[in-house]
This record gives sequence, structure tokens and C-alpha cells, in this order.
Amino acid sequence: MKLGIASDHRGYQLKEELINYFQGKIDIVDFGTNSEESTDYPDYAFKLGENIVEGNVDLGVAICGSGIGISIACNKVKGIRCAKVDSVADVKATRKDNDANIIAFGENTNPEAAINYIEAFITTPASQEEKHVRRRNKISQYENGSGTYEF
Repeated sequence: MKLGIASDHRGYQLKEELINYFQGKIDIVDFGTNSEESTDYPDYAFKLGENIVEGNVDLGVAICGSGIGISIACNKVKGIRCAKVDSVADVKATRKDNDANIIAFGENTNPEAAINYIEAFITTPASQEEKHVRRRNKISQYENGSGTYEF
């Protein structure tokens, strides 16, 4: 398991705390930013997302001020399913049902809670239940332009 982590300047401190905690426990790759100097969260979201799609890392964690902006940007990368999470229950549900490959949260997330989110994220498998697979396939087909839907 190789976990990518990225943040903008507002998420930098929490990102560093998480890297320090997980150092030596899991293989973690830091995709930046590397300081509290103002940056644009899409730059780091795209870098993290592309590295997941390319297979350089398995899953990702994205942090910005609220977790919302970076999650939106991550979801613009084809093949990414990112969810902004606020609880371990959110994490488990999005891994199991949606096979999310990135979770996002805000800079004010308690570090202990963030650790719990990441541990749940990397240990919860995606459901192979037919209804979940069917729904994920519909999302992928729509994303790839191969799905036709009547609304």
C-alpha cells in the first residue's frame, strides 16, 4: 500500500503531522505543498489525482482549508473518486460503496480524527456487491462518455 498525500498552504501543518505519524508505518508519498506560503489547491489536487491514475500511489489524502475545494479539484481528474469526509463512518461508506480513491478533509480536522480516517480508509475494501459495482460502473461510463442515460 502506497498512500499519496497533498495539501495547499492551509492544510500544510496537518499534512506534516500526518506524515510524521505514519512515517515508518506505511509507504507515504508527499505531493506538496512544502510550506505555508500561499498556493492554489488545484495544483496539488491534480498532482495527487494523476499519480493515483498512473498507479504511482494506491490511495490519496487531500487537505485544504475546508476540504471542499481540493475535493472538487481532485474529482476533475478522470478516474478519481474523492469524497470530503467528516467521520470514520463517512470514510468507510465511501470506500465500501463508492470505491473512493481519495479522501479530503479540512485543516481544522483534529489530528487524531484524521489518523483514524486514514487508518479506516486504507483498511476498508471496496464492496463487490452487484449494486455497488453497477453504480460505480455507471459513473465511470458517464465520465468516459460511453454511457447513455435518459433523465
